[in-house]
Amino acid sequence: MARDERTLAYRIGTFFVGLAFRACFRLRSAGISHVPLEGHAIVAGNHVSALDGVVLGLFVSQQRRRMTRFLVAAEFFRKWTVAWALRLYRQIPVRRGARDLGALDEAIQTVRAGALAGIFPEGTVNAGTELLPAKRGIARIALATGASVIPVGIWGTQRRWPRDGLHLHRPWRPPLAVTFGDPVEPTGDPASREDQDRFLARVMEKIAEQVEVAQALAERP
Repeated sequence: MARDERTLAYRIGTFFVGLAFRACFRLRSAGISHVPLEGHAIVAGNHVSALDGVVLGLFVSQQRRRMTRFLVAAEFFRKWTVAWALRLYRQIPVRRGARDLGALDEAIQTVRAGALAGIFPEGTVNAGTELLPAKRGIARIALATGASVIPVGIWGTQRRWPRDGLHLHRPWRPPLAVTFGDPVEPTGDPASREDQDRFLARVMEKIAEQVEVAQALAERP
C-alpha cells in the first residue's frame, strides 16, 4: 500500500472541509481510481466556481490519501487573509501572465519530485457552459516532467458559489459531482509551441468529455 503523503494539517483540514461540504452538497464522484496512489501526475479540470479546488482536493485526499498541490496566482501569497493557508497546504505560486519558462520552474520541480499537481487550464472561473481558451502552462509542465494528466469534470459547485459570489437558495443540498477520466500521456517537445498546443487540445477535449459525465451524474435522481 502506498504511504499516506498528507501532512497532519492537510488531513485535519480536509476532514473538517468534508463535513462542511457534506452539509451543503450531495457529493458524488466517479473514476477516482485514475488518480495514482503515488508518483507524479496532474489533475486538470474545468473551473465553474471558487470552490472547485477545495472539492477536488477533498475527493483526492479522502479517497486516494494524496495532497493536491494547486498552481495559485502569486499575488494571493501576498494577501495575509489566505497566504497562511496556501503555505500551510503547500500550494504552488505562479506568476499570472508571465510568459517566461521561469514562471513555471517551481511547478515543474515540484511535479518532478513526485507531487500531484492541480491545475485549472482555463485560468479563471468560467461563468458560461463552454470551456474558455486554455493556458499553455499545463502543457509545458506535463511535457517537461512526463507527468500524466488526469482530466476532471466538476459540476454543481456553481449552484452555491458561481463567478459573481456566494448564493444561498434552494435546494439546500444540491448535487455536486466530480468525475475523473483516463490519464492523457504527454508526448512532444516541451519547447515546441506546436507540440504544446497539440497536447493542450487533447487535454481540453478530455476535460470537456468529463464535464458532460459530471453533469449527467449531478442530474441523476
